[in-house]
Amino acid sequence: MKTIRKLIYREVITSICLVTLGFLSLFVFFDLVDELPSIGKGSPLGGEESIYLLRHALLYVGLQIPNHIYELLPISVLIGTIFVMARLAQSSEFTILRTSGLGPWRALRLLLLLGAAFVLVSFVVGDYVAPIADRGAQLLKAKYQGRITLGQTGAWLKEKQTYSNSVVNVRALSSDNEMQGVRIFEFDNKGLVVSMTEAVSAQFLADGSWLLKKTQRTDFQLRPSTDGLNNALESANVTISRSAEQRWPTDISAEMVSVALLKPDRMATYDLFNYVQHLEANGQTAQRYEIEFWKKVFYPLSCLVMVMLALPFAYLHFRSGSVTSYVFGGVMIGISFFLMNNVFGYIGNLQNWQPWLAAATPGLLYGAVSMGAFGWLVLRR
Repeated sequence: MKTIRKLIYREVITSICLVTLGFLSLFVFFDLVDELPSIGKGSPLGGEESIYLLRHALLYVGLQIPNHIYELLPISVLIGTIFVMARLAQSSEFTILRTSGLGPWRALRLLLLLGAAFVLVSFVVGDYVAPIADRGAQLLKAKYQGRITLGQTGAWLKEKQTYSNSVVNVRALSSDNEMQGVRIFEFDNKGLVVSMTEAVSAQFLADGSWLLKKTQRTDFQLRPSTDGLNNALESANVTISRSAEQRWPTDISAEMVSVALLKPDRMATYDLFNYVQHLEANGQTAQRYEIEFWKKVFYPLSCLVMVMLALPFAYLHFRSGSVTSYVFGGVMIGISFFLMNNVFGYIGNLQNWQPWLAAATPGLLYGAVSMGAFGWLVLRR
């Protein structure tokens, strides 16, 4: 059994690596073509050192590779495993393996162990390597092409404090991880604005607070009206103060600002979880980020579903040249899974589904299909 396991694992891993390499070559080419119009252009700040050159474009494309590996790994596992299973069936090698004691359940367990290894690889790449690489790519782009920003107004965050609430607007994030265009609106427990602080830039300090630079603080002090008509009316006494630096204590971390400014599907699972908890604690809608969190949880497990889908191909009867059509079918199944995984995320967000259900539905559907195919093609026949 050890010899059979080594044979199948060697063939499947080699095939998956070749498929992944082929997909990566295609995506790297497309990414490089997208970057070509930006080569030779500089940052709005100007200067020869800020010109975006070919080596910068190649580095940016290279930093996108881990994210492509994470996205393509389940599809590569499916296509590579189907190719090996179909080829073994066509050459009657799998029939010999069956007569040597490789029963259906043992074959399924064999492939599931291999799928579990790719689940671990997918989790490590998607949760550790890809977020770091993508953040480096975004900072590289920001250094030579401007700042990291979201829309026209940037990112908005909310924080509940003991005696007041704060709403923070960060317009952009510079290449050296410095916030730019920071505005902080402070409200009392009645929902009335009591102050507004504007800062040209801000830095994250080691203790979690922010260091605001070139600030202007506007305080609104409410006082009873003296018009004699309605004592309930209030007027505001406005006080404006300026300072070169000001420390602002907050629980809004650098990771939370990054999640708000960058794409949530590129963030680590732990960072998404913390951001969801932050949104819920401050009474904000977290549906979109909850779906992304559960997608990050369930997506690596799709490698198990893919190997289950590929096993029935070993029990089909092939004619000469028919392997190609089945491999093409595997490509279509993989692409449909990728599209459905994205579509269910958007539908779940629009229809307000349970986040875990919207994220797990594609895997559950394809898992049911794979078990049905396994029962009909393998056990029944």
